[in-house]
This record gives sequence, structure tokens and C-alpha cells, in this order.
Amino acid sequence: MAARVPARLPLALTALVAAVWLGMVVGVSFLATPVKFEAPSLDLPVALEVGRVTFGLFSRVEWGMAVLLAVAVGLPGIGRGLRLLAAFVLALVAVEAIWLLPALDARVEAVIQGQPEPASWHHLLYAVAETGKAVLLAALALSGLRRLGANASLDRPVDQVPGR
Repeated sequence: MAARVPARLPLALTALVAAVWLGMVVGVSFLATPVKFEAPSLDLPVALEVGRVTFGLFSRVEWGMAVLLAVAVGLPGIGRGLRLLAAFVLALVAVEAIWLLPALDARVEAVIQGQPEPASWHHLLYAVAETGKAVLLAALALSGLRRLGANASLDRPVDQVPGR
């Protein structure tokens, strides 16, 4: 006999993973990284190398979060809308890891070697992708929590449900 997944578990897990991941994206991409370039004693090549190491590690962490999110939205009880939002997040992670980060790493290496390349749109595209990922993760977390709250009455006897 197959074990039954509690009705609220998939929503709770989806909201939790999305919220934790959103916090990491905000912390790494929107706080720590920009602040690093404001430090007057930190040379650009050093700041770029620290960024490369940081985003290399963060990319691996994001793959772990992507697996957790895929498992959460793969459980029964998750609607098509949440699965679609999660699919967009997973697609962004793949594009960043497979294409954008390697392109940016090559540019960082050129700066470190003293041979900076001409300006490109890769960095702007990465910033747009990170912003999109943050918005999608926020939408996932909030939607999961909203649906979780709407389903909370399912766990209580009818005489304890407000409005009944």
C-alpha cells in the first residue's frame, strides 16, 4: 500500500523552498555582490575573482534548490500554475549555469589576465535573469502560502471553520 502524502505538504514544501531560495538570491545577487564593488580598497580583478568563486558555489547550491523545488512541485496536490512558475525558475537556473556563467567567467578571466574584453550584454542579461528568478520565487512562495492558508480549513472539523 502506497503512503499517502498529506494534502498540505506539497504546498508547504514548495513555499518553503521558494522562500529560502529567494532569500539566498537576494542576499548573494542583490546585496553582497553590489556592496563588494563599493569597497574602495578592493581592486576590480580581486572583486571579480571573489564574485566568480561566489557565483560558482552559489550555482551549485541553486542546483540543489532546483532539485528540492522539482520534488516539491512534483508531489500530488500542486496545481498547474505553481508547476509552470517552477519550470520557469528551473529554466533560468539552467540558462545561467550552462551559458551565462561560463560567458561571464571568461570575461572575468580576461580582466584578471589584464586583457579586458569589449563591453557585452551578458552582465545585463544575468541581472535581468536574477531579477526574474527573484520575482518567480516570490510568486511561488506567496502562491503556495496563499493556497496553503486556503486549504487550512480542510484540516479542521466543520464546526471549527470560521464563517460556518
